[in-house]
Amino acid sequence: MTTSADGLPPLRDVISTHELRAQKSLGQNFLLDLNLTGKIARQAGDLSNCDVLEVGPGPGGLTRALLYEGARRVVAIERDERCLPALAEISEHYDGRLKVISGDALAVNPHEHFEGPIKIVANLPYNVGTELLVRWLTPKEWPPFWDSLTLMFQREVAHRIVAQPGSKAYGRLSILSQWRSDAKIVMDLPPQAFTPAPKVSSAVVHITKCDQPKFNCDAKVLERVVATAFNQRRKMLRASLKSLAPDIEDRINAAGIKPTERAEQLSVEEFCTLSQMFS
Repeated sequence: MTTSADGLPPLRDVISTHELRAQKSLGQNFLLDLNLTGKIARQAGDLSNCDVLEVGPGPGGLTRALLYEGARRVVAIERDERCLPALAEISEHYDGRLKVISGDALAVNPHEHFEGPIKIVANLPYNVGTELLVRWLTPKEWPPFWDSLTLMFQREVAHRIVAQPGSKAYGRLSILSQWRSDAKIVMDLPPQAFTPAPKVSSAVVHITKCDQPKFNCDAKVLERVVATAFNQRRKMLRASLKSLAPDIEDRINAAGIKPTERAEQLSVEEFCTLSQMFS
């Protein structure tokens, strides 16, 4: 039987053996090229001293790459029970360095299964990717449990994460990603890299946490101000934020910002200064 560089069968054979057709309802698009999955794993940096959290491993292409690239341990959360036998074969091949948790990543708390430092590396299912990212960026306490995030998204979402003020992509996700961490796009992937091919291109974003926020403000207040401002992004701030306070124009002025500005024109620092007016 043909084997890959890691000594396991090619992913197409794994998918055929276990009859793993990607399910649209689970946001699945399998990445079968082990050269590409290896490149994604390497974007996360040195893994030899880290536990890695992976969400949605599917047949295990990225999982295998993470282990082959030297991850101390991988904890993978998989909702699709059809994939569990294929993942069990990987765990056996790698002497138990892979732990698979069967369940929904939005409901599972994986913290008890880790030793630090922890990196999160995942080809996130399209239907839960943004929600998971927001959760990881907005924990109750900072710094978070993770050191870095290396995540694949639809390219449109990736551009929103790294967008700068003044661009149409700039919004809530940009600010949450850039306030307490550094984000950059490190890879682009065309639709044909996946099976089945999605209708959109994808990109890998690498996010590194900062030990302290870049600008001081209360996280919950910032989230509320940003969400309110971008909920009506075409309106001037004095209109989009008027539900937050009756004297909203005075507060915006006190922050050194023109009330006639729109949300997409404000920098992360300006949003933090504005949020201080509501603390």
